[in-house]
Amino acid sequence: MQNSFNLPLKKKFYNKNKGIKIPGVLPALSARIYGDKSAFYDCAFLGVQDTLWDAQGRHHFSRCYIEGAVDFIFGAGQSFYELCSINVTIGGFITAQAREYPNDTNGFVFSRCTISGVKGVQALLGRAFRPYSTVIFRESFLSEVVDPRGWDAWHSVGHETNLTYAEVGCKGPGANTSKRVQWEKKLSAEQLQKFSKSSFIDQDAWRNLVGKLKPPQKATKPTKTAKRNKKQKSIE
Repeated sequence: MQNSFNLPLKKKFYNKNKGIKIPGVLPALSARIYGDKSAFYDCAFLGVQDTLWDAQGRHHFSRCYIEGAVDFIFGAGQSFYELCSINVTIGGFITAQAREYPNDTNGFVFSRCTISGVKGVQALLGRAFRPYSTVIFRESFLSEVVDPRGWDAWHSVGHETNLTYAEVGCKGPGANTSKRVQWEKKLSAEQLQKFSKSSFIDQDAWRNLVGKLKPPQKATKPTKTAKRNKKQKSIE
């Protein structure tokens, strides 16, 4: 099943805890996404901690706005974020990807996105919520909000080689990788191809069907015949 969502930015997924300052932050989801083959266009997800639970399934996020502070894009979704604006409000972690096993196919790819934030705040690109956590930033703009270390092994300290964290062709003051953790991956062209939009989430071309989905039809006024049939059934 294919699903598509297109909401003007003035219509947003709100998090009731927006504005809480650390150490008073509490998790409160703006959205939880389990459906496979789901697409989100021009949507906004606002929160502080655990804003967007990208739980499972193949997803395409395009031109979306995502705001938060701690693990605010997390889960085991197999998702491609394209031309999205990601805003950090409090120092923390942007992603907490949850790839559990080496043969799993899930992960997060951020392509041509913009990472920005509140002045003076810094956040890591991600931390490992599960042993094979996978996050790729490619051709994105990283502002000074990005912590120079880049990543945190979290639960995988001592097993960092199992993690796939990489940056490819990124620009901006936060894209300087000279102080990144030593275990950040350097992907070959062949490896990077596996994280292209078509290879990573769209091998069966389901996104071509998304644009053909028709919106729900408005309910029509029952005809006299329909009313008569309904009345007859109720008598029986």
